[in-house]
Amino acid sequence: MTAEPETMTDGRTGRFGGVFGLVERVGNRLPNPFILFVVLLVLIAVLSTIVAALGVTVTVPGVEEPVPVRGALTPDGLVALMDGVIDNFVTFPALGPVLTVVLGVGVAQGTGALESAVRLVFSRVSRGAVPYVVALVACQGHVMSDASFLVIPPLAALVFLAVGRHPLAGLIGAYACTATGYGGGLFMGTLDASLAGITQKAASLLPAGESFAGNIAMNWFFGAAAGLLLPLVGGFIIDRVLEPRLGPWRRDSAADGATGAGEPADLQVSREEKRAVLVAAGSVLVFAVLLATAWVLPGSPLQGEGGTLIPSPMLSNIVIAIAASFLIFGVVYARVLPVAKEDRQVGTLMQNAIRDMAGFIVLIFIVSQTLAVLSYSNLGTLMAVGLANAAEGVGLQGFGVLVFLVVISALLNLVITSGSGLWSLESTVMVPGLMLLDLSPAVIQAAHRIGDSVTQAVSPMHIFLYLVLTMARRYVPDLQLGTLVARLLPFVPAFAVVWIGILAVFFFAELPPGPGQTIYLP
Repeated sequence: MTAEPETMTDGRTGRFGGVFGLVERVGNRLPNPFILFVVLLVLIAVLSTIVAALGVTVTVPGVEEPVPVRGALTPDGLVALMDGVIDNFVTFPALGPVLTVVLGVGVAQGTGALESAVRLVFSRVSRGAVPYVVALVACQGHVMSDASFLVIPPLAALVFLAVGRHPLAGLIGAYACTATGYGGGLFMGTLDASLAGITQKAASLLPAGESFAGNIAMNWFFGAAAGLLLPLVGGFIIDRVLEPRLGPWRRDSAADGATGAGEPADLQVSREEKRAVLVAAGSVLVFAVLLATAWVLPGSPLQGEGGTLIPSPMLSNIVIAIAASFLIFGVVYARVLPVAKEDRQVGTLMQNAIRDMAGFIVLIFIVSQTLAVLSYSNLGTLMAVGLANAAEGVGLQGFGVLVFLVVISALLNLVITSGSGLWSLESTVMVPGLMLLDLSPAVIQAAHRIGDSVTQAVSPMHIFLYLVLTMARRYVPDLQLGTLVARLLPFVPAFAVVWIGILAVFFFAELPPGPGQTIYLP
């Protein structure tokens, strides 16, 4: 099938193609995230030393004495920073929780349990419901981390083929929903652990933030609402906007080796696989029930002081329960199927999962040092107070300043696609700054999740965009990048509007974004 003629025919021509071409050229000139943070660390150190030499202080609301800016390159500053290098790294809030969850996810993914579960969800779905089921599963994709971009889109294409619909609609729609809805979902995963740790660290830059009780579930209610509503939007766009523009699917239009309409697709889950998935899911359910029962029993050590459920050791350590759930799912699946012995070695699968996180671990090292310099110098406090004053000066408060954060995150996400890297850069200014406007770090983080997701599908810096283009050319060999981006674009404003609407409901109704969280600071 030949793609329809339209303004954006490729990534280099047309109005939008030019914009994305410019973003790509600018983004390609940026150093990798590690070098970017090295440069940022040096700039903060130099700037703090200059500002400290000028005797600058900052008045923080609620603090009696002015807070001085301290120079990182002074003798005292250098000694303090060298003493803290190791502790800054190993105690960084995002490191432990993320790697703990990865251990469990690595087992569930390595045994094939996660992929089988996705295939089981997709199988035996009616033709009309297919777009909405695809969107629903894709909008929960962040649980599988980046593996979701590898597994869900090609399986969605097979689902569409199985019911006689255009496979490109399934492929592109699943990718769009996975990327654009990445910050939401009914389930928590490594993204929640990573953002929560960074937010907690940024909040501690202000004295008032030291008592903030953040946790991995601080956006659970907000994310779950998005995980239920966004699939309705995504399914509608796939069904009514995306697929009609693709035209009818014809086998002779596909590349050699691609499956045609009416031909059997490798989607079906065998009886053994289905039984393994159901038994594994049942095991996780039993584990969850036992854990919940132990939590609510009177006198349980999992409860907080005075028998409170929120906050409590259970909630603050929920990342362990999540990791254990993935571990149980993978192990039970491998035993019931059974998976070959060499493919179900728990230790090896965990090692492979941590090996895949090497880049993240290295990034955390330099991020932790950068934040330590910023914290020591009090430059973060100075910028936060300045941001708050500027927002107040132009009348940005409350919901308006949250929308401002959404826009900033969405624009930066076009060139910085590392979720933890982007939030590490933004949070040190945005979290303390908006806290000075009485907003809770939980709702600040929720606003960032929107911006960090809605433009991800069309970001030229997102490597999976090019992977999807390669997959799509199995069905439409002459498909160009600009045409692919044109198909993805409708998801961006639609998801942004609906997601900001969800944020508005939580904000104005003062609904908690997560267990034990509030919209405003107490």
